[in-house]
Amino acid sequence: MLELLLRPAMENDWISFDVPSLIQNFWSATFDGLTFGAIYGLVALGYTLVYGVLNLINFAHSEVFITGCYAVVLVLSSLGFGPSAPTMSVGLIILSLILALVAAMIVSAIVAYLLERVAYRPLRRRNAPRLVFLITAIGASFTIQYTIYLVRGANPEPAITMFRTSPIFDVFGTLITDQQILIVVAAVITMIATDQFIRRSRTGRGIRAVAQDPDTATLMGVNRDRIIVITFVVGGIVAGVGALFYVMLVPSGVQYSGGFVLGVKAFAAAVLGGIGNVRGALLGGLLLGVIGNYGQILLGNSQWTDVVAFVILVLVLLVKPTGILGTSLGRSKA
Repeated sequence: MLELLLRPAMENDWISFDVPSLIQNFWSATFDGLTFGAIYGLVALGYTLVYGVLNLINFAHSEVFITGCYAVVLVLSSLGFGPSAPTMSVGLIILSLILALVAAMIVSAIVAYLLERVAYRPLRRRNAPRLVFLITAIGASFTIQYTIYLVRGANPEPAITMFRTSPIFDVFGTLITDQQILIVVAAVITMIATDQFIRRSRTGRGIRAVAQDPDTATLMGVNRDRIIVITFVVGGIVAGVGALFYVMLVPSGVQYSGGFVLGVKAFAAAVLGGIGNVRGALLGGLLLGVIGNYGQILLGNSQWTDVVAFVILVLVLLVKPTGILGTSLGRSKA
């Protein structure tokens, strides 16, 4: 029985474990998983912020992310970027990427703002049940999806290659590229900046106050509606950062429905790290990306990537239902 489980994966096996392949590709799977996981973590920040303040699972946040991806594609394609890296100077490429990043953050922030004003605020003012919020979030997600479909069509956007990746250093025979380092480091910096904004700024204290006790916060002079709008907008801005890195990593991956699966993974990352915990969002994303890659190689089939990641998620929640870090936004301290 043990021999059956440990032998290399065969095409006709229903399930088997290719341990030698995992050992051989351990470091490449780890760094690739961290790269994708960093993007999951950035999108997860939006889920965790909104849940921390409203106890709302904003399932439309995946569409906030995908609109940012479209903004990146439209800006870069208009600047001459295509399937191959453009022949520009380094300065022009950096300037183009900054313009695309700013466009993605603005577009995602606007969509998040409109989502709160149009879909959720009327429900809050009517004291609607939480189930109504959930149904509205799902409906808003499909509305944004098919609005993009009507405007841009069903086909994926043309591939966008921003620059040629170059290896920076070698880890046990695995080459780590500048793109991987850039994405992971930028995601960590974004998480730190968001965390410090929540913990140390006056607006961040308002966000924590509303998350902990909205009624008392209102009595103390905190404008609850303003805080909620800011929370959505901050989540949108961070999703815009993730959009640039997603297009960088998956040049031809932008499609009207492309945010759904990634959004589900990002939500799972938020839950794994501790829903409502800013640091937990990135931690959960990194872990989910790495575990999914390990599962894909171990089982010899890319279709098992998500299955393994979600099985691990369920096991963690059985042991620690609040997630790995578990602290809610309302209890975080400066």
